This record gives sequence, structure tokens and C-alpha cells, in this order.
Amino acid sequence: MVNVRFILSSLVFIFVYNGMLIYIGWNGWIWLQFLLIDLVEINLFVYSLMIIMLGYAYILARFIKGLPFLKIIGACWFAVIQYALLFLPLANIAVLLTAFLGVDRGTSVIVTGWAVVTGFIFIFSYGIYNAYSPVIRSYQITIPKKGTNQSTLKIAVASDMHFGTLSGKAHLNRLVALIHGLKPDLILLPGDIIDDDPKPFVQKGMDQVMKELTAPMGVYGVLGNHEYYGGQIPQFIKLMNDIDIKILQDEIIELKGQCYLVGRKDKTDKKRKSIKQLVKELNHDLPIIMMDHQPFQLDDAMKNKVDVIVSGHTHRGQMAPNHLITKRMYELDWGYKKKEQLHAFVSSGFGFWGPPIRLGSRSEIVVIDLVFKKDSV
Repeated sequence: MVNVRFILSSLVFIFVYNGMLIYIGWNGWIWLQFLLIDLVEINLFVYSLMIIMLGYAYILARFIKGLPFLKIIGACWFAVIQYALLFLPLANIAVLLTAFLGVDRGTSVIVTGWAVVTGFIFIFSYGIYNAYSPVIRSYQITIPKKGTNQSTLKIAVASDMHFGTLSGKAHLNRLVALIHGLKPDLILLPGDIIDDDPKPFVQKGMDQVMKELTAPMGVYGVLGNHEYYGGQIPQFIKLMNDIDIKILQDEIIELKGQCYLVGRKDKTDKKRKSIKQLVKELNHDLPIIMMDHQPFQLDDAMKNKVDVIVSGHTHRGQMAPNHLITKRMYELDWGYKKKEQLHAFVSSGFGFWGPPIRLGSRSEIVVIDLVFKKDSV
């Protein structure tokens, strides 16, 4: 049966997206015409074809395998679109105002065009630095639990690595080196470990590098929405098992009798269990630590006496001002929040989706030092 809503939404998207391409392309064309008027004649057909290729490179990369440069170009183009739609209207207004003040139009177009180019150079330079230069964010919390014999527990959390084409082997080496330096008791990877398809991950030998992630209490992860998008979950889980990373799918593990670790399926999976179903049989004298990729159900975690929940997914918007959107979408889109006994953590992620750019966010590893205070119960 034809899905009319899907067809209509697709047509609207195509119309709006192509409108954005035309707007960006037109601004670039006018600027180049004034800039190069005495140097070279620009072929409109070739220029238009270039804009179309840039605009659809990411989509083409999904159909034409073996051409990773298409994905790289397409991913970077997403950043161009976002900031072009912020910069160009301002540039257009500036040209109109300066024309009203009697400034030569050609001069105004050239100057504002260079201002936009300078803005893009800054965004890409600073954004790439933020994306590939991760920081460590540390927290210390106290949990009153009488059932554990352990006094402290250090957890290293890395989410949303999106390992594959752009978040590659060098970035993975950074992750391994940083976590080794932290010497955690437990390593948690709450989703979007790979960027959809595990093939680039394997082809680059990243699985063998990731195998170096070790901790006394183990390395565990859960599925994120991008593992679902890739459609190769069984292959991904086997790949992780082969390198001693256990992916929990609505599963619970008791870690050396000291605490429970609960790993939820991603919200993408409509058949996943509720938090209540997962924890109702647990001994609440032991600490309950949960991984849930998307931070949508903090209230449920609080009501069902979960002690710690770690999530990712939001990227903190990744590129400002997108963080204003994520702040409205989630109760906690980044950082730490306490709700009664629940300690909630949301990471901005170690990697990135799309362009290797972060503005208003930073690639990070979260370190949580848990102190267990038995006499408080």
C-alpha cells in the first residue's frame, strides 16, 4: 500500500532542500561573478552541476560503495548548508544596506563574500579542532547502598563514537590512549559505537585497536540508533563479542556481586522492555547502573530506583546553535542531573555525526567516580 504521508513529506523535503541549494548556489555565483569578472568566465552549467554534486554527495555515497570521499564531501556539506543559511541572509542584508548608503554594489558583494568565507574558515578550523581533540569530564557522586562490598568504582564512559569513515583509526587511538591513562574499573559505551555500517570499521582494522580497551570489570555497550540504521546488528554484535565487548540488549549483568549493570535496547526498537520490566526483580541493596542510548526516560529510571544512568545521542547539538534545540527536546541534553536517588549523565559523545565539526560542544570522555556509603541506608 502506498504511504501517502511518506510521499508527501519526501516531496516537501526535496522541494525545500533544493530551494536551499539554489539559494546557496545563487549567492556563490553572484560573488564569483564580481570577484573573477576580469580573470575567468565561469560556466553556469558546470557550476550548477558542482553544487548538485556537493548537495547530493552524501546520498550518492550510500548507493555507490567504495567511494568514501563522497561521504566525506557530503558530510562536510551539511556544515556548509547550516552556516550558509545563517551567514548568507546577513550578507544579503549587508549588501542592501551598503547599496542604500551609496557603496558600489560590486565592492559590497566582494567584501561581504570574503567575510562569509572567513567565517567558514574559522568554523571549520575551530570545529575540527573541537571534534578531534577530546577532553575528560570528571564527576564524583555518592551512592548509599549497603549490599556492595566495594567502597569506590571508577567508570569511563564514551558514547557516540560513530567510528567508520570520518571518525577513524586515529580518533580511536586517542580513545584507547585516554582511557588507558584513566585506569577505570569499568568501561561503558552507551550506543552509536559505529557509524551505521561496520565495514569501514573492519576494513581499517579498527576492531583490533578497539580490542585494546580493557578494564577489571569489563567493557560493555548498548545499541544506538545508528546501529539500527545500518541494519547489520547481528554482524555488529558478533564483531564486538570477538573483541571482548559485550553488547547488552535489554540484559542485566551482576558485576562481581558488587552492582548490577542494565543495558537497554535503543528507543528505535519498539519491542524493547520498559525500565520497570528490567529492574523489578533486582536486589535494590546493590547499586543499579543503566545504559540507555537516548536520554528520554529519566523519570522512569528515577521511579524504578535506578541509581546511575548514562546516555549519549544528543551530541549537545554538535554545531551551535543546535544546542538550543536539544535543550528543548531533552530534560537533560548534556552533563549531569540528580533526580532523587538517580544520578543521570548525558555525554556529548566522543565522535560526531556528519561533518567532523563541533561548535558549542566538544568530543569527550566522561569519568564517574562512584563512592558507596553503606551506613546511609
